[in-house]
Amino acid sequence: QVQLVESGGDLVQPGGSLRLSCAASGTIFSIATMGWYRQAPRKQRELVATITSGGSTNYADSVQGRFIISRDNAKNTVFLQMNSLKPEDTAIYYCKADLRVGFGIPPTSIWGQGTQVTVSS
Repeated sequence: QVQLVESGGDLVQPGGSLRLSCAASGTIFSIATMGWYRQAPRKQRELVATITSGGSTNYADSVQGRFIISRDNAKNTVFLQMNSLKPEDTAIYYCKADLRVGFGIPPTSIWGQGTQVTVSS
């Protein structure tokens, strides 16, 4: 069984930085896109950033220029470097991976359990 485990969430002051990590474990044949999403209280979950296995990235306009997504394919891990954090970045951050567990098996999407990021003075 595949699972994603996020880490790195914390309380940080406005203008500060955090680095989130998400590691996939279990029987994995390949991982296509990995990404970060977030959900603030009383709001819908929204895309933050995604990265393909080839390194192509996509960012939400609200984080463009402040956040950087990267991945280590050998370790099935994705990172999110968050800089110049703002109070509106406060949310639970979720990791998502689109992967295959075997050759010829259709891809499936797996979500992590989430990690809390709070930006406050």
